[in-house]
Amino acid sequence: MTSLADILRGIERGVFPTPDLGITVVPAPSPREAAVVAFTGHIVIAADVDPAWVADRIPPGDLAAPTNPPFLSALEEATGRRVNAIDGMLLAPALTDPTDRSVAVEGLTELTDHAHPRVERAWRYRDDVRVYGDAYGGLVLTGRGLAGRIECAIEVPEGDRGKGHGRRLARAARALIPVDAHIWAQVTPGNAASLRTFLAAGYKPVGSEALLVR
Repeated sequence: MTSLADILRGIERGVFPTPDLGITVVPAPSPREAAVVAFTGHIVIAADVDPAWVADRIPPGDLAAPTNPPFLSALEEATGRRVNAIDGMLLAPALTDPTDRSVAVEGLTELTDHAHPRVERAWRYRDDVRVYGDAYGGLVLTGRGLAGRIECAIEVPEGDRGKGHGRRLARAARALIPVDAHIWAQVTPGNAASLRTFLAAGYKPVGSEALLVR
């Protein structure tokens, strides 16, 4: 059976679900989360629900319904979870050139103090979290999140925003993963500044997701 992990690994290779206006239902990727993941012309519902239950609630060809409140509320009730966020998904390959990787992480130090609120939040939704800081108080975090994919998050102190630090940290994340890997970022669509930051760091939008957590 196809899993969400299979689908996401395919996207990392440039293989997307067929844009057939269809819906694919797959099991929840872990006890921690379920998700509704939207791509161009196709929706993937990764939750422990019957495909017939989904079909009863979504008109054929309606790809807006799965990410709208009525369906998401029903999915919350059926799975005993809540929608944490609806984010845009962005994806970038690892930096592969040794010089580029070295320059990208220059000035970063791995941190062992995980008391920062952003770090605590990362551990709630990811495994194998690693945290790096810079001289400006900025943070870049990596870890394994939805369906085991490698994800990143960045934090720039308010007084240092708008100076390119976020773009530098987002690019650094691409050098903190194996050279044959890809890294994902989730950005709330309304956060235009963050969206511009990741786009400038070489990430490309590939879809959106509604993450359901306990």
